[in-house]
Amino acid sequence: MTNATEALTLTVLGAGPAYSDHPGAIGAGYLVGHGSTHIVLDLGQGVFTRLAGEIEPSSLDALFVTHLHPDHFVDLVPLRHYLRWELRPERRLRVIGPRELGDRLDALHGDPGFTAAALDVEAVTDGELVTVGSLELSARRVLHTDDSYAFRVSAGDGTPALVYSGDCGRADDLLPLIRPGDALLSEVSFGIGPGDPDAAHLDAADVGNLATRSGAGRVLLTHLQMGYGRQATVDAVRALYDGPVDLVEPGFRTTLG
Repeated sequence: MTNATEALTLTVLGAGPAYSDHPGAIGAGYLVGHGSTHIVLDLGQGVFTRLAGEIEPSSLDALFVTHLHPDHFVDLVPLRHYLRWELRPERRLRVIGPRELGDRLDALHGDPGFTAAALDVEAVTDGELVTVGSLELSARRVLHTDDSYAFRVSAGDGTPALVYSGDCGRADDLLPLIRPGDALLSEVSFGIGPGDPDAAHLDAADVGNLATRSGAGRVLLTHLQMGYGRQATVDAVRALYDGPVDLVEPGFRTTLG
């Protein structure tokens, strides 16, 4: 059995959508730890500050980006500046994300060498298994942008893992990643619904049904859009799924498995 010091841990750095009137809402960002290994899933607007308050950013083993919408990656800019200018000697960080991530950051600053000065960017591919320290991450392409991914983060020891949806418009795309007992960290952008099908996001019915069909051990809801009720969204998921359900906020911490 995995002991407490070897369990997967999750700290929510940011859980907001692209815009929000909810006080303290910032972009997506999730710190996952296992022993001495630490990774971050997404780094949206405002997340770098919270990351730096939790861990020395240069001590991260890797950072994963689900897709190229700013609320999921734009704080790679302050992270790059920190690694490049704050530390002596300079530090570098492994970043795994969509194939155009480096070009997008370079274009933002009009500098073809901007990203490569501090970030070692690798393109993620559908079905890929990436090993980072004691963690294994499986990637699965999902419906959202042309190059969007969900990730399963596992300690590789048979204990329950964390499945993170990123932004996803089709719940069935997540099924191949989820094993019975896994924690499902899922976007629920359209709350109790109905949402706009052209926007490629999930609602409470999508998440609740997915959690039940997959045998997920718990559900952690995130990325709720402005205008949808928080408690009503949780209740709607609970009506379809009989496991524990939480709507996460920055500062939420939990042990998985």
